[in-house]
Amino acid sequence: MADHDHVERAGAAGPVTAEDLAEGVRLVVALLRRPAALAADWGRPAGSLEWSCWETAEHLADDLFSYAAQLGPQSPPADTHVPFVWRREAPGKPANAIFAERAGGPEGVVQVLEACGALHVAMVRTAPPQARAFHVFGTTDPEGSAAMGLVELFAHAEDLALGLGLDWQAPADVCARVLPRLFPGAPTGTDPWPTLLWATGRGDLPGRQRLTRWQWDSTPRS
Repeated sequence: MADHDHVERAGAAGPVTAEDLAEGVRLVVALLRRPAALAADWGRPAGSLEWSCWETAEHLADDLFSYAAQLGPQSPPADTHVPFVWRREAPGKPANAIFAERAGGPEGVVQVLEACGALHVAMVRTAPPQARAFHVFGTTDPEGSAAMGLVELFAHAEDLALGLGLDWQAPADVCARVLPRLFPGAPTGTDPWPTLLWATGRGDLPGRQRLTRWQWDSTPRS
């Protein structure tokens, strides 16, 4: 890796912000609103997932909604999620509280995603730093919640792009802030976007085995 690549990665370091999350939502919504995306078959599998593109988009919207909701209570539950009703439409399907009306077509499910993303951005932007939100990978703070939303956005955008036949690449500077926040053990001498794909079991890095199991560490940093 050339020296300038290390400088670029180091220069992008810093906290993950609500503005990063808003940019992530904007980019993924724009990807899914491309004419080629709206005209594609959303019943096809999303990348290597067993879920369809429609189900994956609903799952992503549900992630963003639930991350926003976890930041809401003044006295958040310490060991579980806020008790919305989550349900599966069939075995092996994602468990969601959020579903999109099928009659709305692809544009409708993208609107649902955009709305849930806006809720998450608003909560990250307004929650005090001491706010806490439960997650099975580590009860987190607003910055960690923003980073979690970005991992979901970028990783599932990759799944959806593969399923819908689109070109997609997440912004390197945002990935470079997300990686140390959630994946402190990830390589640092590699390009940020391929590294985030590797950290989420979606890509290869030279000299590293592809991950078959992975999780982040969303606990607050000192």
